[in-house]
Amino acid sequence: MGVGAGARIRYVVLDNEVHILPVRPLKSLFGALQHDGPPVPLADMERAIAEGARDL
Repeated sequence: MGVGAGARIRYVVLDNEVHILPVRPLKSLFGALQHDGPPVPLADMERAIAEGARDL
């Protein structure tokens, strides 16, 4: 799990089960999401979010 002495952990309770997860620094997520296409304007992202929320 990558958890040792002094490591930070969090507990998540789901369906009567307790999951123990290591707390990872935010910087470990850098580069996790990649987009190969052209940049998307903020207005287009907001419109897509609004359309998705409307369909719920």
